[in-house]
Amino acid sequence: MIRFLQQSNSRITKAIFIVIIGVLAVAMVVYLIPGLMSGAAVGSDTYAEIYPHWYSRFLRSGDVVSLQRVREMAQQQLQQRYPQYADNPMMMNFMSQQMGQHLIEQQILLAEAAKLGITATDADVRKFLRTGPNAEVLFPNGKFIGEDQYANLVATRLNMSVPTFEDSIKQQIILQRLQAYVTGGVAVSDAEVRDAYRKSNIKIKFDYAVLDSEDLRKTINPSDADLQAFFTKNASRYANAVPEQRAISYFSFTPDQIPGGVPQPTQQEIQAYYNQHQQDYAQPEQARSRHILIQVAAGADAKTDAAAKAKAEDVLKQLKAGGSWTDLAKKYSDDPGSKDTGGELGFAQRGRMVPEFDHAIFTQPIGDIEIVKSQYGYHVVQVEERQAAHTQTLAEVQSTIQATLSRQAAAQAEDSYAKQLAAEAAKNGLAATAKAHNLQRVTAPPTAQQGTIAALADGSQVLAKAFTAKQGAAPDYAPDGEGYAIFQVTAIQPAHAPSFADWKSHILDDYRDENLPALMAQKVNELAQKAKSGDLAAAAKAEGAKVETSDLVGSSGQVPDLGSVGQVAPQLFDLSVGAVSGPINAGRTGVVAKILDKQEPTADEIQKNFDQTRDEMLSEKRDEAFQLFASNVTNQYRKDRRISINPKALAPEPGE
Repeated sequence: MIRFLQQSNSRITKAIFIVIIGVLAVAMVVYLIPGLMSGAAVGSDTYAEIYPHWYSRFLRSGDVVSLQRVREMAQQQLQQRYPQYADNPMMMNFMSQQMGQHLIEQQILLAEAAKLGITATDADVRKFLRTGPNAEVLFPNGKFIGEDQYANLVATRLNMSVPTFEDSIKQQIILQRLQAYVTGGVAVSDAEVRDAYRKSNIKIKFDYAVLDSEDLRKTINPSDADLQAFFTKNASRYANAVPEQRAISYFSFTPDQIPGGVPQPTQQEIQAYYNQHQQDYAQPEQARSRHILIQVAAGADAKTDAAAKAKAEDVLKQLKAGGSWTDLAKKYSDDPGSKDTGGELGFAQRGRMVPEFDHAIFTQPIGDIEIVKSQYGYHVVQVEERQAAHTQTLAEVQSTIQATLSRQAAAQAEDSYAKQLAAEAAKNGLAATAKAHNLQRVTAPPTAQQGTIAALADGSQVLAKAFTAKQGAAPDYAPDGEGYAIFQVTAIQPAHAPSFADWKSHILDDYRDENLPALMAQKVNELAQKAKSGDLAAAAKAEGAKVETSDLVGSSGQVPDLGSVGQVAPQLFDLSVGAVSGPINAGRTGVVAKILDKQEPTADEIQKNFDQTRDEMLSEKRDEAFQLFASNVTNQYRKDRRISINPKALAPEPGE
């Protein structure tokens, strides 16, 4: 190029090259200088922008992660995994960040797939819908349910439009193909498969000596001098060991002490409440059914599956011949939640069961008994009753509304009376106000914030308010478990260090806690040394340990005082019969074991399970390889500053 410029006499040609070089220089500056253009305007619905190429940031041609999509996924995850926190702003913000990072990584992987030419078509989506896990719902008996029902199903179950749903399927197909491309070279050798199956299916039986931490803890008995030295050494630890305490004076009342009592709701008020809240009494379509489950493990071979199906058909035959649901469910069902109640599942709304079962209970004729297969196995199902969507009448919900309005009226009357008494006490004093209303004033002893007030059913809200008030401040009021208490803080004792004599029992507990781990390690080591040089039972007796014998257990087996053998003491499976283990830390116990029996799977068993084991190992290794790939490529995007997160998207919404 330099030679061309030197030889060319064209000023225009030179100017063009100068412009090109200038543009590239500006692009390099933008790319290399952190933060440049980071202040560029982003859409209000942008959570993050991903730049597939280094120049994408300069051209502002990145892929956008929608803030709305982040919040939708966060809400779905909260409702599915932590429904008790679905309305918690802090949890919503935390989950939004988690889902945001997930969607960023997904968008990066989609960008990498595009670079590799990995795509998915509308035809791929249609094939997935027809043959995938929801095929029975969308194509019952091979016939499509129709566009309207399909759209309604996607909207009600997933809160999505059909285009958004199908686009998400297309993305998942692309990611699956990318994973297949990335992990295509992952393999496991036959020797690895056989060794993995052998190791995971070894069973052992053993004697084990147990040192209990609670028993050992009681043997730690320091002198007063030791405790005093510990107390002095840890002075900062005890500087505020005695928490702040507050003394309060109060009087309380219950609802039956409110002058004039609590008014009861009128029929007109009940009718008005019903009219305003009719949507709360809407009952969705639901079906009541019962079943007997013949469970089949995921990935079971054809022989196992056929045996389960035959068993289900036999149960069906017995039921149709007049057999008792109660007896047959108890005898055959693998559903622990319903087997003892005749398989009864009660009412379920549409969409709450697994798709195949859900489809059956909303389409199967009432009273008929059929076999349905789901991911759990074979269900022998009978639909007992179906209820169409409807709104409950006033007569059906009158008692509920009356109770609700009565509670609201009582709460309002109590709060109003408490407010009145607090204002009166601020003017005339607690004692005079209590006397004027025939209520008793009480002076409670100094109490910590987490303490209790003996005369109150629940003094937690009183104490919570008291610990935000100043000494001598105007009287306040709070619920007390039975009514309301009107109170005033009369004294405050700040947190302070206790005297040695007052805190001696706590100091002893702390001393024991601090010295127990070292003592346990010492004792279990001594136990192991004595057991290896002699008899386990004799060693246990000398160290004050008890000896137990395990069942024949595998790596997932649970053993009392030890726990899950495979997690706590996997080394036991490597020992030969007669060998004694080293010390085992099992949390609250210290253990030494002696192997009594060891059974390994036979060559025939290994061969029989070879294909399944290989598939499981391959799946696990491919998942690990793809996760590593995803992590590496995401880190590279971060390093190259090709991820731009909208800082406003990370902030809580107003009011949170």
